[in-house]
Amino acid sequence: MNLPGYYTSGQFARMANISVRTVRFYDKQNILKPSYVSPSGSRFYTEQDFARLQQILLLKYLGFSLDDIKEMTINDTDFHFMLNSLNMQQKLIRDRIEQLQLVEKAIEDTTQEIRTQHSINWSRMLNLIHLTNMEKSLKTQYQNSSNISARIRLHSLYSRNKQGWFPWLFEQCNIKEGMKILEIGCGSGALWAENRDKLPQNVSVTLSDISEGMLRDAKREIGTLDQRFSFSAFDCHQLPYPGHSFDLVIANHVLFYCDIPKVCGEVQRVLKPGGSFLCSAYGIAHMREISDLVQEFDSRIILSGEKLYEKFGKENGEELLSPYFPRITWRLYEDSLEVDAPEPLIEYILSCHGNQNQYLLDRYKEFRSFVAKKTKTTFQITKEAGIFLCKTRAF
Repeated sequence: MNLPGYYTSGQFARMANISVRTVRFYDKQNILKPSYVSPSGSRFYTEQDFARLQQILLLKYLGFSLDDIKEMTINDTDFHFMLNSLNMQQKLIRDRIEQLQLVEKAIEDTTQEIRTQHSINWSRMLNLIHLTNMEKSLKTQYQNSSNISARIRLHSLYSRNKQGWFPWLFEQCNIKEGMKILEIGCGSGALWAENRDKLPQNVSVTLSDISEGMLRDAKREIGTLDQRFSFSAFDCHQLPYPGHSFDLVIANHVLFYCDIPKVCGEVQRVLKPGGSFLCSAYGIAHMREISDLVQEFDSRIILSGEKLYEKFGKENGEELLSPYFPRITWRLYEDSLEVDAPEPLIEYILSCHGNQNQYLLDRYKEFRSFVAKKTKTTFQITKEAGIFLCKTRAF
């Protein structure tokens, strides 16, 4: 049977220099379905399918798993997904190079010690094992980083407040010469990368995050040559600093992931008398139109398993902070989004921590058409974010 513009599984496999078994496997995994299946069960593919196959083979060569590829090979027109995914893979490759350099050095040191001492340092061997296992955690760390980037990108493209969140946040910090500053949960370091020129020269800024991957992002974004900055990975529930160490502690979109009493107790401890704690929060109305949008498309979709503003938000933040700080002020960042293109909004939705990928990826074209109609003029999104500025007692 000859269909103009269609290729059999065998022809399709030969075009890509792969086996028919591989083509069938991608079909079974729902990564690459044929464009036409005859009544007898024969499968036929098109040039468009071949372009998709090339994308799959490239991503597989770059080291992505089939589960990753299923989420990434959406549509060639949605370049945001490919760009974001390749950026993530580039970071992973850089880390892999650094990791291999560390492994090479550890092997050299261990080999040299065996030659000279005629004995094995088992602690050094354990460190070598740790280094070779590091890679397992890298993809998870950078997937989180990639998701954060997708959410920041939507705000940077469509926010009506042209000042931007990070310049506004920096203003609220009121940083002066000689201050010692700690940011917990620094993420990619965007607060400082965007405001470096405004930062006084005689200050000390410690950027911390529990994620080594995030901290590497921050180092690359800010650089390690600027002596004002230092970087440290630790859990903010136990700050590794003596009491009265800092003039300012910053927690940007962090507290709703934490045990708030523990973190606030630690922040109170390390702040100097009269020091400030600046922590951001969302209100109940923040981005609610996006949840309404996906629910309208499929009522089963929940973008977040937990409502972060209920754990720590505009409505309850002062009550949660008041046992630790005597003076608390709420400041609202006046803003909203006007989105006129579907791709960045879809990218944001797929980056959320809910069950959306379970229901959207297999219906992606339908969902894209749905979002495209919603953004044909502009899609209005409420933003309700701000900061609590807390002060310790001045003795």
